[in-house]
Amino acid sequence: MSASADVMAQAKVEIGLAAIPEGKNASVIIKWRGKPVFIRHRTKDEIDEARKVDWRDLRDPQPDEDRVQKPEWLVMLGVCTHLGCVPIGEAGDYGGWFCPCHGSHYDISGRAMRGPAPLNLEVPQYHFATEDTLVIG
Repeated sequence: MSASADVMAQAKVEIGLAAIPEGKNASVIIKWRGKPVFIRHRTKDEIDEARKVDWRDLRDPQPDEDRVQKPEWLVMLGVCTHLGCVPIGEAGDYGGWFCPCHGSHYDISGRAMRGPAPLNLEVPQYHFATEDTLVIG
């Protein structure tokens, strides 16, 4: 018994990164396993900002280095960890994402900074197939 074609199609998704300019999120909605995926091409300033945060004091302590494989590429599931809403990018008090439903704020590394979200935005399993190609799953 092997997985059906529709199941296999959801197992992995390949994304070309060349179209995502530095300092921007992917302009198309990418879905993996029925969930939106946020991909951000971070600037050096954004990386420095994310790494300056004293992560030990966060409710879900995690250093930026553990959330990325390449510092300039942040890949996360776009599902708020409070009640499953989809946060808005480039919004909120920390320059990352904001979930207007209940007021959760995430920083430029997708870490829960304020509001009811108990956890950071989830980082899915992924790898870089080439310099400009990301494979999620």
